[in-house]
Amino acid sequence: MNNPLYDTMFAPHAGKDTPFLLLPNAEVITHAVFVRRAAQLAHALVAQGISTGDRVAVQVEKCPDMLALYAACAQLGAIFLPLNTAYTAAEVAYFVRDSQATLLVGDPARSAELAAVAHDSGAAFATLSATGGSLSDSADAQADTFQTVARSEDDLAAFLYTSGTTGRSKGAMLSQKNLISNAATLTDLWQFSREDVLLHGLPIFHTHGLFVATNVMLMAGGAMVFMPKLDIDQLIEWMPRATSMMGVPTFYTRLLDDARFDRALTADMRLFISGSAPLLADTHIAFEQRTGHRILERYGMTETNMNTSNPYEGDRRAGTVGLPLPDVELRVANADGAELPRGETGVVEVRGPNVFQGYWNMPEKTAEDMRPDGFFITGDLGVQGADGYVTIVGRGKDLIISGGYNIYPKELELILDAQAGVMESAVIGVPHADLGEVPLAVLVPDAGAQIDLDAIKAATATALARFKQPRDYRIVEALPRNTMGKVQKVALRAEFGT
Repeated sequence: MNNPLYDTMFAPHAGKDTPFLLLPNAEVITHAVFVRRAAQLAHALVAQGISTGDRVAVQVEKCPDMLALYAACAQLGAIFLPLNTAYTAAEVAYFVRDSQATLLVGDPARSAELAAVAHDSGAAFATLSATGGSLSDSADAQADTFQTVARSEDDLAAFLYTSGTTGRSKGAMLSQKNLISNAATLTDLWQFSREDVLLHGLPIFHTHGLFVATNVMLMAGGAMVFMPKLDIDQLIEWMPRATSMMGVPTFYTRLLDDARFDRALTADMRLFISGSAPLLADTHIAFEQRTGHRILERYGMTETNMNTSNPYEGDRRAGTVGLPLPDVELRVANADGAELPRGETGVVEVRGPNVFQGYWNMPEKTAEDMRPDGFFITGDLGVQGADGYVTIVGRGKDLIISGGYNIYPKELELILDAQAGVMESAVIGVPHADLGEVPLAVLVPDAGAQIDLDAIKAATATALARFKQPRDYRIVEALPRNTMGKVQKVALRAEFGT
């Protein structure tokens, strides 16, 4: 193929007047219209000085043009770098500088602060939104065909940043092959076709909404109900016209809280998929009792996309993330990488065409997380049963997953430790009925000092996206430690985690 990603995902839809994006305002964007719009945006990127291999950082609200920008980058051979819309200007600045992005695309509502970020980072700046913006306006005047740039399956297609235990985010480099292989496997495994209509309420700056949901539907040729964000009223309104849904556990708990959500409403649905965070067994049971459908849970991560899935036809087991995908090798290993016997708990490691190419400009970290034999060390603790089903039992990297978003405590702790009156801090995840878990900060004051929680909350609000900010604080005289001096977060969770 000339450009495997574009030729597989987008080119086959050129000229097809079949529905692709169904918008809440009743507008329908066909596959053909979407492909033409992507070509216009590719021209607009070139006008901004973008060329093959350049990084394009994007922090805009979910809209059709943002999705088309992903296709435009694929056609041009640029590297797409979507950023969480909740990130502060300070956080965005790190990503732009670290990735050496040539262009930052932002929402017009934040143009002043993001333009300053781009300027200080040596990048160009443009705006984009559902109602227009400089890049959108430029695209409007461009031709709706673009000469696809030749690329290979080993060329990079996207960067996704994932937080690190040291507080420094890492840019996971994803190749065309990584994206194509995973989409093809999931489309087949979950039996998606052009007849499917997917309820898409996920963000598209995250692997779940972009490289799972969107890529699968592009591969299948089906349609998506493209919601700007999670809206239970819209989910319920559109469900009778849909066939499938992908969501995080929060989607399902909120649907179950609504009396309108029942067996009749879901009669024409064939598949509900959950991921990005563990789904409680109680939710599985309540969902099946209410609707007759059994949620299909799967397991993936930024660096690998999807690794395992419960079967489409077969036993979908609550509490497990199913079986390794057909083209993914999975082992549960000890600290040295030696595979453990089935039934024993260890670190989950995976190898396959879905596994990323390494961390941008972090060869040491890449070497640390990648075995010489090609297995990636996920950092998740798991156990694989005799029949192959995988259960994730913990997170060796101390990750907090809140509403499907990853939060690494060290990033918060570095900010909290720098605040006046704080000697040290520890951040733990505590249970939350809606979001699964949320961060709680435990603070130790300097000798004789008073901690000003209002000032600390203001500082974290400036430095961190809202979903990362501690939901609550506790002040203690000292943090529990073992004989080696390591903070015992298990003890903190036992004391404050209920």
